[in-house]
Amino acid sequence: MSDAAQPTAAEVRAAAEAVKTALDRHLAAVERRSGEDDPAVYDAFNQLAAAAEAYDELLYDRYDEVTPFEIPGADDTLPPYTGPEEPSALSVLIRRDYAVAEPQRLMAHARRIEAADEESTDMDASGTVHGALSLLFGEFEPDEIASRHKEFGLEEGDSTLWVTAADEAADPGEWLEAPFEQVDPQSVVCRFDVSAVFDDEFDDDLDDDEEEDGDADGDTAELDEDLAAELDEDGPEDDGAEGDGPGDTAVPARLEADR
Repeated sequence: MSDAAQPTAAEVRAAAEAVKTALDRHLAAVERRSGEDDPAVYDAFNQLAAAAEAYDELLYDRYDEVTPFEIPGADDTLPPYTGPEEPSALSVLIRRDYAVAEPQRLMAHARRIEAADEESTDMDASGTVHGALSLLFGEFEPDEIASRHKEFGLEEGDSTLWVTAADEAADPGEWLEAPFEQVDPQSVVCRFDVSAVFDDEFDDDLDDDEEEDGDADGDTAELDEDLAAELDEDGPEDDGAEGDGPGDTAVPARLEADR
């Protein structure tokens, strides 16, 4: 953290006051609630969560200190459900983020796809990252890429899955131009989020499990050897200074602190 980005003591104090105000508003909304799903309580809850998170961040940036607050994830703060009681249709919306951690590995896979496609008219697509990605997602289902992302030179980021209810299914082609534009949060039946924000404390255990899986998977090891041979044939390329590549991850220091 640079000194220029460091908040002032006055900013931290103002954030603390905002938490106090939001806390009072939340209590008042709870005391006046009109039912189990009172939207006023929902709004006050969100304002309190946002104020507490902002104060927590400023406090850490200024004083290297944390709070005992645990801010609930998005799946704990869905608005009250107002969709159909007996939905006859549903939509599943999925977003998965990846970083291109190893571009050469990605393009090596794309070259294999090109070589196996006798009907391909564009044999140069694998020479660029965006072309290689197009080949990869054209060849494999998204779920398979998600399960094999490291093999393809990708690094998994956040992901989310929303299940929304509807009275009837959409007409063919109706939403293809803007597939995520008209999502009503109040029609979401459930959602599942995966993020390093939630599971940083489990990273060591996951790494151990992945190492064991790697030792047991002879096919993956063989493929790695083939890809390494291809990369050697291509010759070394300047990928930039170590630690600057898109595959390098840095866990924010505030997430490492004990809360």
